[in-house]
Amino acid sequence: MAMRQGATYDDPSAILEARSRAGHAIREIGHAFIGRHATLEQIDRLSDVLESITAELWPAEQRTRELHDFAKEQQTDVPQGPFENVFDDRPVSGRSSPWGLDLDLHRYGDEIEALVTLRSAHEGAPGRGHGGVIAALFDDVFGYVLGVVHQPAFTGDLYIRYQAPTPLFRPLACRVRMSERVGRKLLLTGELSDVESGRVVATANATFVAVDPALFKALTAERPAPPDEDQLEVVPGTTPNSD
Repeated sequence: MAMRQGATYDDPSAILEARSRAGHAIREIGHAFIGRHATLEQIDRLSDVLESITAELWPAEQRTRELHDFAKEQQTDVPQGPFENVFDDRPVSGRSSPWGLDLDLHRYGDEIEALVTLRSAHEGAPGRGHGGVIAALFDDVFGYVLGVVHQPAFTGDLYIRYQAPTPLFRPLACRVRMSERVGRKLLLTGELSDVESGRVVATANATFVAVDPALFKALTAERPAPPDEDQLEVVPGTTPNSD
């Protein structure tokens, strides 16, 4: 990649844009790998490139998301009309996320709408969106309601009703809102609709639990450092642990 004029590789804004480009490229390779046939030579070459770059990245300093910054983000006002997510690594809607859904975000009054098109890597049953991807979509878009009500919170529970097969390669609209607040509980509702037909394919209800922003700083101080990856011994048939 060419150096941006007037920027260095240590320039935070240049790094953010470069990470956004890389995240998009990773998402695209996922869709191409799932959605297209490939030769054995292409698959082996892909594996060689990815394994090589991964080996370069692991020795670098660890990146972490500070909890108090997360709390600040949740209280930041979401503007009316179209807006962009301010946390690029957010798993579902972040520009740099390898798992992102490339959402087109809008606020209408007290509601949040995310326009999305599910693609090859999001397929569950043949020709249908995966239910877990849809659940993750709702959970992420519900999070923007916290910016509407200026209240940091965690997901307490999430209930999805799949009313119809969720189509791939068609524009969908996920629209959510807070319906009620009961003490620390924020009760949220939403629908996922096929834009062209208007048909509702899924509905969601969630309970988010409000927290004091000061709690995030305390959690940051108490959080233990994760173990080094090369110190984890994995026995076949088991999962790693840090005990």
